[in-house]
Amino acid sequence: MIDKAEIKKTLKTFNACVPFFIAMSDEYRQQLIMDIAEAGKEGINVSNLSAKSKLSRPAISHHLKVLKDAGLIKPLKIGTQIFYQLNLSDNFKTISNLINSMESILQKINEIDSVK
Repeated sequence: MIDKAEIKKTLKTFNACVPFFIAMSDEYRQQLIMDIAEAGKEGINVSNLSAKSKLSRPAISHHLKVLKDAGLIKPLKIGTQIFYQLNLSDNFKTISNLINSMESILQKINEIDSVK
């Protein structure tokens, strides 16, 4: 039998991952993440992102807000411009915790099945 506390903990971790899953469920946001990654530590601004995309600046700004709210990117203001940089480590730690929890549950399910 799987421990109820472990199930509760895993559900809490699932909920913590929801903003990541929602943000990354869109192909334009996936491309923006890759464009920001390609820009490196300096980051990239909306003008340069729009030059790489067929999206309008307002659409890019909307997608950047979703990514920022999910904690996947962070803004860096330089002068009058805002540059966006990746900020993935916290999300990846949470997803790694979710994977580990699910693997543990799966292992326990397999152990229960092998006893039957």
